[in-house]
This record gives sequence, C-alpha cells and structure tokens, in this order.
Amino acid sequence: MQLVALAGGLGKRLHGAIPDGVPKPMAPIAGKPFLEHLLDRAMAQGVNEIHLLVGYAANVIKSHFGDSYRGVPLTYSFEDAPLGTGGALLAAKSHLASEFLFVNGDTFADVDYRALLDLLGTNQLAMALSEIAEVSRYGSVSTSAGVVVGFREKSASGPGMINAGAYACRSDLLDLLPTGPSSFEQQFLEPCLPWLRPRFVMTRSPIIDIGTPESYNYANSVFAAASRTGQLPRHQAHGAAENQE
Repeated sequence: MQLVALAGGLGKRLHGAIPDGVPKPMAPIAGKPFLEHLLDRAMAQGVNEIHLLVGYAANVIKSHFGDSYRGVPLTYSFEDAPLGTGGALLAAKSHLASEFLFVNGDTFADVDYRALLDLLGTNQLAMALSEIAEVSRYGSVSTSAGVVVGFREKSASGPGMINAGAYACRSDLLDLLPTGPSSFEQQFLEPCLPWLRPRFVMTRSPIIDIGTPESYNYANSVFAAASRTGQLPRHQAHGAAENQE
C-alpha cells in the first residue's frame, strides 16, 4: 500500500510559531515533526511504501528521513518551481503504484486507508469526507447514493460534510490532469466531478490542520494527549481545521 504525501508547504502563516527555514510538514508537534505523526498512523494501517512530493526546504525533509522511515522505503519527487498540488502529483507519475493513497502532508484525519482503497473498484478516485458543525469556512460537499456529486461555496453555513483531503487514486487518473502547474482540487476534481463520481469514506477523527497558529496549537494539544493515552479523539464537530492546498 503506497502513500503519496504533499510535503512542499511553506507555512507562511506560521511565521514566528515554527523555526525559520522549516517547511510546514516538519513543524514540531508534540516532540516530533508533524509529518512523522501522519506517516506513523499510515504505517500502522499497512502502508509499506512512501513517496513525498517536496519543494520548499526539501533538504530539511530529505536529511531528516533519508531513504526509509522505520524500515519503510521512502522516495521523493522534487519541484524546482511551484507546481501546485495537481502539477506535483503529475510530475511524480513514474514513482506511483497502480493504486495509491494521496494526502496532504500538513493535514491529518484518521481515515481507514484500506477501506478507502477498496472503494476504487473500476473507479479512478475515492475520497474521504469529514462531518463538521459549521462549514462556512471550508465549503461543503454534496453526496447522493454513496458518491460525491458537488461542492458548495464557502458562503454556505451550518452542519455538513467537507473534503478531508485524503484520496485513493488509480494511476491512470494522472492522464486526465492538466499539464503544467495546477490545483488538484480546484482545477481537476471540481470540474471533473460529474463523471468521476468518487465514492467516499468518513473520517474517524476531526481534521487536524497546522496552517495557522491557532490550528497549530490545537494539533500540539491533540497529539500530546494522544501520546499519553494512545488514542486520538473520536470524530466530533468542533476542532476541525481547513484543508489547505
């Protein structure tokens, strides 16, 4: 089971909260880089191959992890100029398995990765959703008959489901991505949704994002508590943070 993680975030909004020159996925959380928490959880579910899409301060990530993490092979794709989430994934095509998991390296949610992959079948894409009490910051997701059918603008309010930023993909999906820099979600997923019709799983925990000082502090408290209890919080409506491109 291969995990492909976007790990090129700059973390501009975390200036002053994390050391200068540290890429966002390497921000220290409860005594270790945030990315380690994400990889640990994935490996506990059977991930046995990791590929990182790196850009800003890639040397920091490469020097920390090297070619393996806790015995699991780890490879990299490097971008010399920003490619966006879609462009970075497309540039890594030669490294990807026929089916793989695709996640953000600065966002965590407890997703059943095997269940997510099992949803693929003949489909090219499946995704994880999270239910929260107030969707106005994020935009919401519409579903029908077990598939995602639409995205609503951030102006919508009230409880609903949002994109958790974790996907199962078949490699032939990459043939459909636009060439050059692009956003996987805004320039591919949203316009192609009517015929992609991805099936979905729900997250088992709140979404934990480290894009702002507030959400960074929340992540610290969550993982510090988890290190003591061995348990992440079960899904609840509050505490979810926005998935970042």
